[in-house]
Amino acid sequence: MTFKDHVKDAIGIELSEVQEKQFEQYFQFLVEYNQITNLTRIVEKEEVYYKHFYDSLLIATTMDMNQVTSICDMGSGAGFPSLPLKIIYSHLSVTIVDSLNKRITFLEQLIKLIDLKRVSLVHDRVELYAIKHQASFDLVTARALGDLSLISEMGLPMTKVGGWFLGLKGLNYEDEFNQAKKGIALLGGTISFVSHKEIPYDYGHRVIIGIHKEKHAEGYPRTFAQMTKKPL
Repeated sequence: MTFKDHVKDAIGIELSEVQEKQFEQYFQFLVEYNQITNLTRIVEKEEVYYKHFYDSLLIATTMDMNQVTSICDMGSGAGFPSLPLKIIYSHLSVTIVDSLNKRITFLEQLIKLIDLKRVSLVHDRVELYAIKHQASFDLVTARALGDLSLISEMGLPMTKVGGWFLGLKGLNYEDEFNQAKKGIALLGGTISFVSHKEIPYDYGHRVIIGIHKEKHAEGYPRTFAQMTKKPL
């Protein structure tokens, strides 16, 4: 099966020629840019397509993305998972927050190259941005940003009541999951699902932790030092 086949099988959407071209341009530009600025260790084509693109799209197997309007991607690095989702679901309004300007510069050039509209790029620390943008997004995501206690304290405050925070984790998630439960409840979240997904061709296992925001808790996130020194 091809990448296109796997996407259709996983989320029920057949990639258009335009979308296929966007993914190809994304891959080419990522690999080229990576030679001057280190963005990823994964540069072989099939690995990029599955470990980055397909992995990002697995979010769409856990919820109806057509019901999501706004998404905030915390510390997305080279645009994962939000930009592969944006390629498929063009209606999404995407905000990417990253503290490293070199990543923002890459993303600015990328979204122009592949012609993505309604993508906002913010150069800021996530916890500082979160304080100023409380209850603002339908969906907030974090992939490879930190442990669940940390990312949920930064992400849930930005999530609208009735919205979702998704933590993307690997197989060894259980310890941090158990340690984060109390804090998630304190932040007004309810753990609704833990979804295990296999990436084709033995490229790995993804765990998506779905947290539904039931109510808003004032006063979060705390400073980065407080969050790391004394998790909720």
